[in-house]
Amino acid sequence: MAFVDELQFHALAGKGGDGVVRWIHEKGKEYSGPGGGNGGRGGDVFVRSVRDINVLARHKSVKEFAARDGEAGQNFNRQGGAGDDCYIDLPIGAIVTNLVTGRVIELVEDGQLSKILHGGRGGLGNQYFKASTNITPQESTPGMAGEEADFKVELNLIADAGLIGLPNAGKSSLLNALTRANAKVGAYAFTTLDPNLGALPGGYILADIPGLIEGAAEGKGLGHKFLRHVKRTKILLHLVSLENEDVAAVYIGIRKELEKYGDGLTDKKEVIALTKTDLADEATIAKARKALSAYNKDILDVTILDDASVKKLTDNLTQLLQKSKSTEVKTEEAAEQE
Repeated sequence: MAFVDELQFHALAGKGGDGVVRWIHEKGKEYSGPGGGNGGRGGDVFVRSVRDINVLARHKSVKEFAARDGEAGQNFNRQGGAGDDCYIDLPIGAIVTNLVTGRVIELVEDGQLSKILHGGRGGLGNQYFKASTNITPQESTPGMAGEEADFKVELNLIADAGLIGLPNAGKSSLLNALTRANAKVGAYAFTTLDPNLGALPGGYILADIPGLIEGAAEGKGLGHKFLRHVKRTKILLHLVSLENEDVAAVYIGIRKELEKYGDGLTDKKEVIALTKTDLADEATIAKARKALSAYNKDILDVTILDDASVKKLTDNLTQLLQKSKSTEVKTEEAAEQE
């Protein structure tokens, strides 16, 4: 299934049911007054966040979502049933824009529910119009139309850590090793054409997103996809392959693209991971660490061919994410106390 991170659709809330003119007929009393009930309200339209980045692909061929209309009023002053609401499942990280009103909703939590359209009110039956001066009302009102609008959905993935680096830096292979994901890998650049997700122990989400090249901030290569999606990650795991002779130049090149794009990407917590250490000796690894230590003190190394190496990286990354989450909770608690 092809990955989809943008979508447009039309949505329509339900029309309210019509009010009706009815009369109560009782034994021995043919005309017992008005008995027309009010119509039921039309169904509302909601968007609901789910942990499934592929849900947009399943909506790609759907042009319209509609809630059900309310039922007409009934005899004996009974109100018509309300129309069923419509729920549109979207991935966590989706930004939903009402193209009519300009209202923007961001889905940032699992199970978040937001109403985007209101159903119409039901009409009034003739019982509503009964009065001392109008004991046989003939009036009723139709149900009101529900709201409708066109919507645009853009997906900015929400992940705890984003794997960044040049094409063929080993991001997909490492994601598979860390999380048992099933991302496509290959011995050529741009193997990853769409984002991949995996979960570390503890439920922390890792995102492997298409690699960067020089000019990615201006839309070259596949990096523009990465730059948009990585904005919401808490930690950047910057992969630098030891296949590169000048690891510092590779690192600086990626950082420049982050700076050009802006949006706070360079302010995020970053950890460097030297990958493919099985291809280098200890002296080469030490030299690479020294070259990169001038830019970042958090430097790890890993090879997917060594289970112990993968476990060490998993443990270190999990600890960093736990620390980050704890800091967030304390910050939120302090803000609430103020």
